[in-house]
Parts: sequence; C-alpha cells; structure tokens
Amino acid sequence: MEIWTLFFAGLGLAMFIEGMPYFVSPRWMRRYLAVVQETSDPALRTAGFVLMVMGLIVVFFATR
Repeated sequence: MEIWTLFFAGLGLAMFIEGMPYFVSPRWMRRYLAVVQETSDPALRTAGFVLMVMGLIVVFFATR
C-alpha cells in the first residue's frame, strides 16, 4: 500500500471517529467540552501525551 494512501485512510478514519460523538449526542458533547474547559493544562497535556504514545504503539504494531 502506498504511504500516502495509508496516510489519507488513517486521516479519514480519525476524522470519522472524531465526528461520531457530535453526530450521535451533541448535548453530551457540550457537557463534556464544559468539563474539558475546566480541566487544568497539565492534566490535559498528560492525557494528550499518553494518547499520542498509545497511538504510536498501535501504529507500530499494526504496520509490523
């Protein structure tokens, strides 16, 4: 599989997954975003870092 094909397939899948909660339950997403807005910067950075590392691990094992 060509690298750009894989990249855009992954990007499209990420966009689909990111958009699902907004489509399924917009009311819940508003409440969730209010909680995220009140969360401290260090907690959000830590969560973001953990998710990035987990994503790289998944990509590593999926492409092995």
